[in-house]
Amino acid sequence: MFTPVKTGDGSSTFYSAVFGEWFHSREGAHHEAQQTYVETTRLAQRSQQQPADSPLKILDVCYGLGYNTAAALETIWQANDRCHVEIKALEIDIEVGRSAIAHQLTQRYEPAVQQILNDLAKTCTAERDPLTAHILLGDARQQIQPLVEQGWQADVIFLDPFSPPHCPQLWTVEFLQLVAQCLCPEGGQLVTYSCAAAVRSALKLAGLSIGSIPAGGRKWPGTLASYSSGGSSALSQQEQEHLQTRAAVPYRDPTLQSTTEEILVRRTQEQARSPLPPAGSWRQRWAAASR
Repeated sequence: MFTPVKTGDGSSTFYSAVFGEWFHSREGAHHEAQQTYVETTRLAQRSQQQPADSPLKILDVCYGLGYNTAAALETIWQANDRCHVEIKALEIDIEVGRSAIAHQLTQRYEPAVQQILNDLAKTCTAERDPLTAHILLGDARQQIQPLVEQGWQADVIFLDPFSPPHCPQLWTVEFLQLVAQCLCPEGGQLVTYSCAAAVRSALKLAGLSIGSIPAGGRKWPGTLASYSSGGSSALSQQEQEHLQTRAAVPYRDPTLQSTTEEILVRRTQEQARSPLPPAGSWRQRWAAASR
């Protein structure tokens, strides 16, 4: 059982002793789910434009407490209560979602959405008109592969693992290439809170165009990616230059089975061989420019 801790907007989150991080921004867990993931991907507008015979598909990478999924469903059905939604969620520890319910952390959401979260926590499945939702439990690197093989593609992808230094296995070129294959080429959008140069370079290597989005309660901006360049703000000069430093050397996991330590060591070795300049000079230059 996890212990809830209040965040800046009055909602609560958990701390993961395994990853050494909080599940959400301490500035506001609910605010982050709503602003970073739901508003950025225009889910309200999407629900109103979605054809009646085609579900709005969402891939929630790292379901956690369920806030991103809950905020998405509430927003979609407030805009169009007949919109059919299909959700695939990747999660390694279902006890996180169960603890959120046990501590009554999901009660701010509408009763129908609460019941869906309850169903998912109990059986990893929720099927009630107009929704089909499944949590694929286990290592996301393995659980995403059947989706790729089936040719399943989402209109929106929430990419919300713990940070790259603590959970590099879900930010590697190889994993993000699989994630990108699950994104609809026509109008699909992937959103994440991270602006790490290594993450952005991996998304680009996966064939996606990237841009910045508002911070959503965090210190740094997030990233919006798609197969087209529309829908997000262009990278600033500072961000573009960051991608020309060793910080942009991506994480790699050729077998999709490497440990955290193996991935980190592999990247450190690649950075040492890289002809790119260290990120330190980039930081100093922009720090001086901001004075």
